[in-house]
Amino acid sequence: MIVKRKPLTFWERLYLPAVIYGFKVTVRHFFKKKVTMQYPEEKWAVPAGYRGAPYLVKDQEDRVKCVSCQLCEFVCPPKAIKITPPGPVPNAALGNVEKGPKEFEINMLRCIFCGFCQEVCPEEAIFLMKDYSLVGLARKDMIYNKQKLLELGGTHNDTIQKWKHK
Repeated sequence: MIVKRKPLTFWERLYLPAVIYGFKVTVRHFFKKKVTMQYPEEKWAVPAGYRGAPYLVKDQEDRVKCVSCQLCEFVCPPKAIKITPPGPVPNAALGNVEKGPKEFEINMLRCIFCGFCQEVCPEEAIFLMKDYSLVGLARKDMIYNKQKLLELGGTHNDTIQKWKHK
């Protein structure tokens, strides 16, 4: 089947209207307000409910809150969390906690920022921080060990201190 097309007019053959329309669009965008953010100096306001990267936190007495229950490792959909079997911890170091993680790693390249690890943690040792710029020069830089997770997580001030004796 052959489709008959009407012949182009003189102005359409010159392509002048299309070129003028293109210039009009360019000029209109040239005078619009700029929306480019100058990233290091300006940062986005993170909305409420934003799920950032998971980090480990310490309590007020500078003790690791993680008791190595491994629930976060089991619930993680992409298997980004790896906890090596716990070793015995002296009671003086962690209060009433009997065990702690020997190694705790989160592969940030695999993490999907779902927040399941924070929800399942019975000790509130994992929190999702409101950062959005995770950078690394190599893959191994994006595997955060226990020390780095604790540095980035900081101290969490609990109002309820369940390990404190009265």
